[in-house]
Amino acid sequence: MTIPMPAEVTGLTTIALHRPEEHVLLVTLDRPEARNAMNTQMGLDLMAVFERMQVTTDGARCIVMTGQGDKAFCAGGDLKERRGMSDEMWQTQHAIFERMVRSLVGCPIPVIAAVNGAAYGGGCEIAAACDFVYASTNARFALTEVTLGIMPGAGGTQNMARAMGARRAKEVLLTGSPFTAEEGERWGLVNRVCQPDDLVPAAVETAKRIATNAPISTRQIKQSINRGLDMSLWDGLAYEIEAYNRMVPTQDRSEGVNAFNEKRTPSFVGR
Repeated sequence: MTIPMPAEVTGLTTIALHRPEEHVLLVTLDRPEARNAMNTQMGLDLMAVFERMQVTTDGARCIVMTGQGDKAFCAGGDLKERRGMSDEMWQTQHAIFERMVRSLVGCPIPVIAAVNGAAYGGGCEIAAACDFVYASTNARFALTEVTLGIMPGAGGTQNMARAMGARRAKEVLLTGSPFTAEEGERWGLVNRVCQPDDLVPAAVETAKRIATNAPISTRQIKQSINRGLDMSLWDGLAYEIEAYNRMVPTQDRSEGVNAFNEKRTPSFVGR
Protein backbone atom coordinates (compact mmCIF):
# COMPACT_ATOMS: atom_id res chain seq x y z
CA MET A 1 0.00 0.00 0.00
CA THR A 2 1.33 3.45 -0.90
CA ILE A 3 1.12 5.86 2.04
CA PRO A 4 0.21 9.38 0.84
CA MET A 5 2.35 12.38 1.61
CA PRO A 6 1.18 14.58 4.50
CA ALA A 7 0.00 17.32 2.11
CA GLU A 8 -2.41 14.87 0.52
CA VAL A 9 -3.70 13.86 3.92
CA THR A 10 -4.20 17.21 5.61
CA GLY A 11 -4.57 19.82 2.86
CA LEU A 12 -1.75 21.99 4.18
CA THR A 13 -2.10 25.69 3.33
CA THR A 14 0.71 27.49 5.17
CA ILE A 15 3.64 25.17 4.52
CA ALA A 16 4.94 23.46 1.40
CA LEU A 17 6.49 20.00 1.19
CA HIS A 18 9.05 18.91 -1.40
CA ARG A 19 11.42 16.00 -1.92
CA PRO A 20 14.75 17.42 -3.17
CA GLU A 21 16.24 13.94 -2.64
CA GLU A 22 14.62 10.53 -2.37
CA HIS A 23 14.82 10.33 1.42
CA VAL A 24 14.94 14.06 2.26
CA LEU A 25 11.81 16.09 3.02
CA LEU A 26 12.00 19.88 2.62
CA VAL A 27 9.43 21.70 4.77
CA THR A 28 9.00 25.35 3.77
CA LEU A 29 7.11 27.84 5.94
CA ASP A 30 5.02 29.50 3.26
CA ARG A 31 3.49 32.81 4.32
CA PRO A 32 5.96 35.25 2.73
CA GLU A 33 3.39 38.08 2.75
CA ALA A 34 3.54 37.88 6.57
CA ARG A 35 7.28 37.13 6.79
CA ASN A 36 6.28 33.52 7.42
CA ALA A 37 4.79 34.48 10.78
CA MET A 38 3.10 31.64 12.58
CA ASN A 39 -0.67 31.88 12.69
CA THR A 40 -3.03 29.28 14.07
CA GLN A 41 -3.23 27.42 10.76
CA MET A 42 0.55 27.15 10.47
CA GLY A 43 0.65 25.69 13.96
CA LEU A 44 -1.94 23.12 12.93
CA ASP A 45 -0.15 22.35 9.65
CA LEU A 46 3.24 21.83 11.30
CA MET A 47 1.64 19.78 14.05
CA ALA A 48 -0.04 17.56 11.44
CA VAL A 49 3.24 16.90 9.61
CA PHE A 50 5.38 16.21 12.68
CA GLU A 51 2.79 14.18 14.56
CA ARG A 52 2.42 12.05 11.44
CA MET A 53 6.16 11.39 11.64
CA GLN A 54 5.49 9.48 14.86
CA VAL A 55 3.48 6.98 12.82
CA THR A 56 5.20 6.99 9.42
CA THR A 57 7.93 9.09 7.85
CA ASP A 58 6.64 8.42 4.31
CA GLY A 59 10.14 7.28 3.35
CA ALA A 60 11.87 10.41 4.65
CA ARG A 61 15.05 9.87 6.65
CA CYS A 62 15.95 13.51 7.28
CA ILE A 63 14.04 16.81 7.19
CA VAL A 64 15.18 20.33 6.25
CA MET A 65 12.99 23.23 7.39
CA THR A 66 13.28 26.70 5.88
CA GLY A 67 11.19 29.80 5.11
CA GLN A 68 9.80 31.04 1.82
CA GLY A 69 11.60 34.03 0.35
CA ASP A 70 14.85 35.68 1.37
CA LYS A 71 13.70 37.96 4.19
CA ALA A 72 12.44 35.69 6.94
CA PHE A 73 12.62 32.16 8.23
CA CYS A 74 9.73 32.90 10.58
CA ALA A 75 8.94 36.27 12.18
CA GLY A 76 7.32 34.60 15.19
CA GLY A 77 3.68 34.57 16.19
CA ASP A 78 1.34 36.50 13.91
CA LEU A 79 0.54 39.53 16.10
CA LYS A 80 -2.05 40.79 13.62
CA GLU A 81 -4.06 37.62 14.14
CA ARG A 82 -3.51 37.86 17.90
CA ARG A 83 -4.65 41.46 18.19
CA GLY A 84 -7.94 41.55 20.06
CA MET A 85 -7.81 37.92 21.12
CA SER A 86 -9.41 37.15 24.47
CA ASP A 87 -7.28 35.45 27.11
CA GLU A 88 -9.08 32.19 26.38
CA MET A 89 -8.52 32.46 22.62
CA TRP A 90 -4.83 33.28 23.19
CA GLN A 91 -4.33 30.28 25.45
CA THR A 92 -6.17 27.97 23.06
CA GLN A 93 -3.96 29.08 20.17
CA HIS A 94 -0.85 28.72 22.29
CA ALA A 95 -1.83 25.17 23.22
CA ILE A 96 -1.62 24.38 19.49
CA PHE A 97 1.84 25.95 19.31
CA GLU A 98 2.96 23.98 22.37
CA ARG A 99 1.77 20.72 20.86
CA MET A 100 3.43 21.60 17.56
CA VAL A 101 6.83 22.22 19.18
CA ARG A 102 6.60 19.01 21.17
CA SER A 103 5.91 17.08 17.97
CA LEU A 104 8.92 18.77 16.33
CA VAL A 105 11.21 17.97 19.27
CA GLY A 106 9.87 14.41 19.32
CA CYS A 107 10.33 13.83 15.59
CA PRO A 108 12.12 10.46 15.31
CA ILE A 109 14.25 11.49 12.32
CA PRO A 110 16.80 14.35 12.26
CA VAL A 111 15.53 17.86 11.48
CA ILE A 112 17.85 20.60 10.18
CA ALA A 113 16.77 24.25 10.33
CA ALA A 114 17.93 26.29 7.32
CA VAL A 115 17.39 29.82 8.65
CA ASN A 116 17.22 32.13 5.66
CA GLY A 117 16.40 35.46 7.32
CA ALA A 118 14.70 36.74 10.44
CA ALA A 119 13.97 34.10 13.08
CA TYR A 120 12.27 36.08 15.80
CA GLY A 121 10.18 34.94 18.74
CA GLY A 122 8.50 31.67 17.88
CA GLY A 123 10.62 31.45 14.72
CA CYS A 124 13.77 31.37 16.83
CA GLU A 125 12.14 28.77 19.06
CA ILE A 126 11.33 26.57 16.04
CA ALA A 127 14.95 26.78 14.88
CA ALA A 128 16.24 25.95 18.37
CA ALA A 129 13.87 22.96 18.56
CA CYS A 130 15.48 21.42 15.47
CA ASP A 131 18.44 19.08 15.83
CA PHE A 132 20.87 21.64 14.45
CA VAL A 133 20.87 24.92 12.54
CA TYR A 134 22.41 26.23 9.34
CA ALA A 135 21.95 29.97 8.82
CA SER A 136 22.50 32.41 5.99
CA THR A 137 24.68 35.45 6.47
CA ASN A 138 21.57 37.64 6.51
CA ALA A 139 19.85 35.63 9.25
CA ARG A 140 18.94 37.39 12.46
CA PHE A 141 17.73 35.77 15.65
CA ALA A 142 15.87 37.19 18.63
CA LEU A 143 13.53 36.16 21.39
CA THR A 144 11.60 39.40 21.85
CA GLU A 145 8.76 38.11 24.01
CA VAL A 146 9.96 39.98 27.09
CA THR A 147 9.43 43.27 25.22
CA LEU A 148 5.76 42.33 24.64
CA GLY A 149 4.92 41.51 28.24
CA ILE A 150 5.20 37.74 27.79
CA MET A 151 7.99 35.15 27.68
CA PRO A 152 9.06 32.35 25.35
CA GLY A 153 6.54 29.53 25.63
CA ALA A 154 7.50 27.19 22.80
CA GLY A 155 10.70 25.77 24.24
CA GLY A 156 12.82 28.92 24.10
CA THR A 157 13.95 28.93 27.72
CA GLN A 158 14.87 25.25 27.49
CA ASN A 159 16.34 24.74 24.03
CA MET A 160 18.31 28.00 23.95
CA ALA A 161 19.91 27.25 27.32
CA ARG A 162 20.83 23.76 26.12
CA ALA A 163 22.33 25.17 22.92
CA MET A 164 24.29 28.16 24.22
CA GLY A 165 24.48 27.70 27.98
CA ALA A 166 22.42 29.26 30.74
CA ARG A 167 24.30 32.55 31.06
CA ARG A 168 24.21 33.44 27.38
CA ALA A 169 20.58 32.33 27.10
CA LYS A 170 19.63 34.56 30.02
CA GLU A 171 21.23 37.55 28.33
CA VAL A 172 19.43 36.82 25.04
CA LEU A 173 16.03 36.16 26.61
CA LEU A 174 16.08 38.88 29.27
CA THR A 175 17.14 41.67 26.87
CA GLY A 176 15.17 40.57 23.81
CA SER A 177 18.09 41.85 21.73
CA PRO A 178 18.71 40.41 18.24
CA PHE A 179 21.91 38.64 17.29
CA THR A 180 23.53 37.67 14.01
CA ALA A 181 24.17 34.29 12.43
CA GLU A 182 27.88 34.66 13.18
CA GLU A 183 27.14 35.36 16.84
CA GLY A 184 24.77 32.41 16.90
CA GLU A 185 27.59 30.23 15.55
CA ARG A 186 30.02 31.45 18.22
CA TRP A 187 27.45 30.90 20.95
CA GLY A 188 26.54 27.35 19.94
CA LEU A 189 23.08 27.80 18.37
CA VAL A 190 24.24 27.73 14.73
CA ASN A 191 26.36 24.94 13.23
CA ARG A 192 27.25 26.60 9.93
CA VAL A 193 26.88 30.04 8.34
CA CYS A 194 26.29 30.02 4.57
CA GLN A 195 25.85 32.53 1.79
CA PRO A 196 22.10 32.96 1.11
CA ASP A 197 22.12 31.09 -2.21
CA ASP A 198 24.11 28.25 -0.68
CA LEU A 199 22.00 27.78 2.46
CA VAL A 200 19.28 25.33 1.43
CA PRO A 201 21.56 23.34 -0.92
CA ALA A 202 24.08 22.96 1.93
CA ALA A 203 21.39 21.83 4.36
CA VAL A 204 19.93 19.42 1.80
CA GLU A 205 23.39 18.02 1.07
CA THR A 206 23.93 17.36 4.77
CA ALA A 207 20.44 15.85 5.02
CA LYS A 208 21.24 13.63 2.02
CA ARG A 209 24.41 12.42 3.73
CA ILE A 210 22.46 11.62 6.89
CA ALA A 211 19.78 9.88 4.82
CA THR A 212 22.33 7.55 3.22
CA ASN A 213 23.21 6.15 6.64
CA ALA A 214 21.28 3.37 8.35
CA PRO A 215 17.88 4.80 9.42
CA ILE A 216 17.72 2.85 12.68
CA SER A 217 21.22 4.08 13.56
CA THR A 218 20.38 7.75 12.99
CA ARG A 219 17.19 7.44 15.03
CA GLN A 220 18.92 5.72 17.92
CA ILE A 221 21.77 8.26 17.94
CA LYS A 222 19.31 11.16 18.05
CA GLN A 223 17.32 9.51 20.81
CA SER A 224 20.42 8.65 22.86
CA ILE A 225 21.74 12.22 22.74
CA ASN A 226 18.39 13.81 23.55
CA ARG A 227 17.53 11.43 26.38
CA GLY A 228 21.07 11.22 27.70
CA LEU A 229 21.32 14.97 28.24
CA ASP A 230 18.67 14.65 30.96
CA MET A 231 20.42 11.73 32.69
CA SER A 232 23.53 11.21 34.77
CA LEU A 233 26.55 10.01 32.80
CA TRP A 234 26.13 6.46 34.12
CA ASP A 235 22.43 6.33 33.23
CA GLY A 236 23.24 7.81 29.83
CA LEU A 237 25.85 5.12 29.20
CA ALA A 238 23.31 2.44 30.10
CA TYR A 239 20.74 4.01 27.79
CA GLU A 240 23.31 4.16 24.98
CA ILE A 241 24.01 0.43 25.25
CA GLU A 242 20.30 -0.38 25.09
CA ALA A 243 20.08 1.74 21.94
CA TYR A 244 23.20 0.06 20.53
CA ASN A 245 21.85 -3.45 21.15
CA ARG A 246 18.73 -2.57 19.16
CA MET A 247 20.90 -2.53 16.01
CA VAL A 248 22.90 -5.74 16.48
CA PRO A 249 20.20 -8.07 15.02
CA THR A 250 19.23 -5.74 12.15
CA GLN A 251 19.59 -6.36 8.44
CA ASP A 252 21.27 -2.97 8.08
CA ARG A 253 24.04 -3.88 10.54
CA SER A 254 24.90 -6.96 8.47
CA GLU A 255 24.68 -4.95 5.27
CA GLY A 256 27.00 -2.25 6.60
CA VAL A 257 29.70 -4.73 7.62
CA ASN A 258 29.39 -6.74 4.40
CA ALA A 259 29.54 -3.60 2.24
CA PHE A 260 32.67 -2.42 4.05
CA ASN A 261 34.42 -5.74 3.48
CA GLU A 262 33.25 -5.93 -0.13
CA LYS A 263 34.39 -2.34 -0.77
CA ARG A 264 30.99 -1.14 -1.97
CA THR A 265 28.39 1.43 -0.89
CA PRO A 266 25.88 -0.10 1.55
CA SER A 267 22.18 -0.18 0.71
CA PHE A 268 20.29 0.42 3.94
CA VAL A 269 16.58 -0.36 4.20
CA GLY A 270 15.74 0.50 7.79
CA ARG A 271 15.36 -3.05 9.03
